[in-house]
Amino acid sequence: MQTGVSALAQAGRIVVKVGSSLVTNEGKGLDHAALARWAEQIAQLVGEGRQVVLVSSGAIAEGLQRLGWSKRPKALPELQAAAAVGQMGLVQAYESVFRQHGLHAAQVLLTHEDLADRTRYLNARTTLLTLLDLRVVPVINENDTVSTDEIKLGDNDTLGALVTNLIEADCLVILTDQRGLYSADPRKDPAAQFVHEARAGDPELERMAGGAGSSVGTGGMLTKILAAKRAARSGAHTLIASGREPDVLLRLARGELIGTQLIAEKAALAARKQWMADHLQLRGRLVLDDGAARALAAGGKSLLPVGVKLVQGEFERGEVIACVDGQGHEIARGMVNYGAAEARRIAGRPSSEIESLLGYVDEPELIHRDNLVRL
Repeated sequence: MQTGVSALAQAGRIVVKVGSSLVTNEGKGLDHAALARWAEQIAQLVGEGRQVVLVSSGAIAEGLQRLGWSKRPKALPELQAAAAVGQMGLVQAYESVFRQHGLHAAQVLLTHEDLADRTRYLNARTTLLTLLDLRVVPVINENDTVSTDEIKLGDNDTLGALVTNLIEADCLVILTDQRGLYSADPRKDPAAQFVHEARAGDPELERMAGGAGSSVGTGGMLTKILAAKRAARSGAHTLIASGREPDVLLRLARGELIGTQLIAEKAALAARKQWMADHLQLRGRLVLDDGAARALAAGGKSLLPVGVKLVQGEFERGEVIACVDGQGHEIARGMVNYGAAEARRIAGRPSSEIESLLGYVDEPELIHRDNLVRL
């Protein structure tokens, strides 16, 4: 794409993520004026024929305000209770501001389980695309009311990237209370340089990003950098900009480059492989010998049992697991043809011995190349 011009200018399908500090006015309850401004801008984009999904933080923060709690609790049941209370206000507010522009909003709550299961993943995709075709604005949040550590997505920057990949959006816009990305923390380093444009996935960006800057939200600039890296796998560009900029979405849509733009340069992964790459939690991993690690890194090869040195974790046939080298670096992941117990018995052995070791043979490969994605 042309550099120096906002990726939103040519985007037909857009995911917009707004953070807690923007939605709740730094935790003081929902900022209805801010929600109204975003609804007005999104309505104009929809009127131009674009499809927009809104990923919104704020349920827990709104719940804290409604319950009169001054601090975010640490206990999971209290967080889930706050989310349940706050979700009511959040949905009511969005439905109200979108209705003023003749649009309906739809609430969609997701967990990692919804996206890790292939059938539920496809159902979520179909539902979202149907809503977009109906000119409805889906408002998505993590389902904090039922989330536990095992099924938690972690933050809404990550959720925004996962939804971007799920619906194959052209662009992810992350609205925050910061101008964008700096080469260092500008609050600590007066020599910090603003980053107008860079390549999504550049390791240097992760070094630049600092920690969380808000007492309300859970994500800092690093989560946004990693979200851009993840979104780039489906070919989506990412824009990180201040949600307090006047008409920020409309100006980006006109091509004005506001904030930091992170360009996706690699070809998009096929949808099935994108789903595998988007797993945040894996039940197991295979430690490979040097030869198998090189073969997988080069691409186009299946993983045979003979190349596996160690099987870690407990998993079933068909689950997505990681493939790591001897130093523990993940180089690929894929859907395994054998459960953990069987994989341990055939690890390090040639495929010709699978039947004698197990009493049967399903496939000669532990992971077939069609079910394998390089990272």
